[in-house]
Amino acid sequence: MKSASAIVAEAVRGLHVLKIEGYSRTKGLGNGNFIDSSTFVVGGHRWFIRYYPDGYGSDSAGWLSFYLKHQHTNATSVKASTKFSLLDEMGEPVPSHTTNWGAIATLTTTREQFGCQRFIEKKALEESAYLKDDCFAIRCDVIVSKEFRAEATPRFVAVPPSDLHQHLSRLLSSGAEADVTFRVGGETFTAHRLVLAARSPVFRAELFGPMKENHTTSRPIQIDDMEPGVFGAMLHYIYTDSLPEAAADTGGDAAAVMAQHVLVAADRYGLERLKLICEDRLCDFISTGTAAATLALAEQHGCRGLKEACFRFLRSPGNLKTIMGSDEFQHLTSSCPSLLNELLANVAP
Repeated sequence: MKSASAIVAEAVRGLHVLKIEGYSRTKGLGNGNFIDSSTFVVGGHRWFIRYYPDGYGSDSAGWLSFYLKHQHTNATSVKASTKFSLLDEMGEPVPSHTTNWGAIATLTTTREQFGCQRFIEKKALEESAYLKDDCFAIRCDVIVSKEFRAEATPRFVAVPPSDLHQHLSRLLSSGAEADVTFRVGGETFTAHRLVLAARSPVFRAELFGPMKENHTTSRPIQIDDMEPGVFGAMLHYIYTDSLPEAAADTGGDAAAVMAQHVLVAADRYGLERLKLICEDRLCDFISTGTAAATLALAEQHGCRGLKEACFRFLRSPGNLKTIMGSDEFQHLTSSCPSLLNELLANVAP
């Protein structure tokens, strides 16, 4: 299932136009001296523009300097960015005299303003058409950053989850176009050769490989040494990739027994994922009454994870001692003698 989200950085934009009337009379104020504009509001904060007609510092004495200042110098949480533009006679920004947006910065006690120390040379302004009747105008654009938030990105097409398993489940239960029949413990099951072969290498060999000659008649294929419920659960898995609810929801000892039998069937027919599902379930049922039999099952069917779970259980004080006198442990040592040394090596302190 696909999903998407976005991190939204909210911001408020605003601008203020400052007109300098009587420019020539502002000259001579002195380097580092300034004139403040009236205040204006952007993003819930009050601002003003500080105009330095003879430059902000000694290295900008021949320039005009403009700075944006916050009215309250203790507003240390304000994040903002600004740019300044010289305006032409139509009130539009002059590209050659427009600064780039400054990086977003936070006001601090040591940084109380944003601006441009060398905005335009006095000589260049005085020789331009932008100074008319001893007047010119600049524009200050401001972006005040607000909160950051995450939000889900709406999708225009909702793709439903796969329902292939539902269709295949109905195909199995309906028996439509079934072309193979099994007889298990007195019960009959119908299925589809291609589905079985696609899912199980053993069924593929039996139904389409060298062994197929034995299963080409219309007579049911006999399955020995397996309970009908176990075979039915395995068939359900083959078609739906899951165990039937009745098998999955069984509780207590019955659940452990069912998982053991289905694990054996899965190993028999090469259904590795089903085998791991059962192996995982059996890890939850290890006790002093089941540890020996579960360990033997794990050894016989190559269930490494289940074997490790048994070893961990038997490392607990008293658990190994409790099972050593049981019939199941005696059967374990006689049926899997090589496992005894591995067991002792794993549980020895």
